[in-house]
This record gives sequence, structure tokens and C-alpha cells, in this order.
Amino acid sequence: MIVTITPNPSLDRTYELPTLTPGEVNRAAHDRLDPGGKGVNVSRALTAAGHRTTAVLPLGGLSGGLLSDLLRRQGIDVAAVTIAGDTRINVSIAEDGGGLTKINAVGPELSAAESAALLALVRDTQRIGRGTGNDVDWLACCGSLPRGLAPEWYAQLVAQVHSGGARIALDTSGPALLAALSARPDVVKPNREELAEAVGRQVTTVGDAVDAAGELRKRGAQQVLASLGADGMLLIAEEGSWFGSAPVAVVRSDVGAGDASLAGFLGAGGTGPEALAAALAHGAAAVQLPGSVMPTPADLDPAAVVVTADIPLERPLRG
Repeated sequence: MIVTITPNPSLDRTYELPTLTPGEVNRAAHDRLDPGGKGVNVSRALTAAGHRTTAVLPLGGLSGGLLSDLLRRQGIDVAAVTIAGDTRINVSIAEDGGGLTKINAVGPELSAAESAALLALVRDTQRIGRGTGNDVDWLACCGSLPRGLAPEWYAQLVAQVHSGGARIALDTSGPALLAALSARPDVVKPNREELAEAVGRQVTTVGDAVDAAGELRKRGAQQVLASLGADGMLLIAEEGSWFGSAPVAVVRSDVGAGDASLAGFLGAGGTGPEALAAALAHGAAAVQLPGSVMPTPADLDPAAVVVTADIPLERPLRG
């Protein structure tokens, strides 16, 4: 089983419209309300692919109750810490041409007691699965840390998960990512911008991304699954390095696409070129769906995925 942890979850409202005109009244052609947060999206993608998952998260207020209800309706087990603050609500505006405008709320501040309760809930969720046929193989810890949690919180979580015998995937950025590296997470999943921020220099070619990922491995990450947007993905590990791509003709929405990729990677074992290919297939399928809808196996096109150990180091990255 794969457990996800989302310290700062959200309700995600997505509006689709032909073109966004600032300062004017804009009328949406379609709109959706989805449970959100990076770890929540990973759980949604895993469930859509037929995997067992539990979403661990802090929830508060009416928005927290609605988020939990939406997850349970999708068949996702929820393990929650009740907090005093209200779960945040984020808004995305997706334009027909592929433009995306996001407004992310700050979210609640967690107290020291709520932080400790969240760590304890993760430990209990991991322990309860042992010997029942639902052993926790992976924990995916995803997203920004809410106010009240220090950057070292993820490092503490990585150490706790390892002591319980499971592997851990970390998808975060900034000080929280850097602080966690020394705890040796089994895989980290930065995008191009997060790679550049982590190493303090620009990433303009595939080779730059390889070098930056290698630096994160030297600092402690056991594997680096690096998303390069439309240019593809890299997997840098002790066993080898691979580059892959999955071209998409039309992008409808990239909300949650990286989370779908991580779900595909972990669902395929979380290591090696086959897992990278699964990550690419899931990400490519996700960007062709509305809002933050997660792909099912029927949406995947594995034949469109190309993975190679012959990495095109000189290839420039777009954007």
C-alpha cells in the first residue's frame, strides 16, 4: 500500500474559459471542485489506477469536511488530524490555449500539538498496516509545509518513516527540500525550477538538469525524479540514469500532472526505467484531462513514451 501525506491540503476550484481578460467579467465554460494538495492528488491518481492508498492530512472547518467527503466518495481512505484552522481553498483558471492562472491560499497555521499529532498519525498508519496484507511500501510526502511547521519537519518525517521500514518519496521545494536531503529520502521529485533553486544556478539544458540532480544525490537523495515539463523527465539513481519523453499534442490542464507522474512512478515500483516510463505515461495523460482530473489506465498511451539511457545532455530546455 502507498500512503500519502499532505501537510497543507486544499479544495481546488478550477474554471475553464476561452480566454482570461483581467479587469473584466469572465464567464467560465466549465468548472470543477476537486480535493487538492500534491499528496491528495497522488492518492487520487493511485486510486484511479487501481492501487490501495490512504491519504493522511490535517483538516479543519467546513472546507476540511468537504475535502474529506470528496475523497471518500472517490474510494480513498482518509486518516485526518482535526485542526483549529480552516483548510484552504485554491482557484485555478485554465484557458483553452493552455494558459493557467493559479491563486493559492496560504492555508492554516498548525500548532505544535497539531504538528506532533500529524507525525503520530503517520506512524500509526504505517504500523497498523503491518502483517495485515496492507503493509505500507511507500509513503509519499508532498507539497509545501503550512505555517507552524519548520523546514526540518520533512527531515524528521523521513527518519520516522525509515525507522518503520518503509520507503519515502518527497515532493517539495526550497528549504524543506534541502533540510530533508541529509535524511536520505528514497526519491525526491523536483521540477526544473525547483532544481535550479536547490543548486543555486540556472538549468537551461538537459545536461544542466543531470548535474543538478547529481548534486542532490550527493547531498543525500537516493534517487532524483526530475520533471522538465514538456521536455520530459530524468531519473538519476545509483543503478543508472535515464531520460524519457511523452509528447502531447494539446495540453488541456497541467494541474496535478506532476502528482500523477509521481503516482505512476510509485505504482510501478518506484525505481528503474520502467517506473520512469509509467511516470511519463501518467503525466502525459493528466495534462489532456480537465482541471485536476487524474488519469485511469484507459487514458494512458504507453506506446507514446520513449525512455533511453542515452541522455541528450546538450539539448536546450524550452521556456
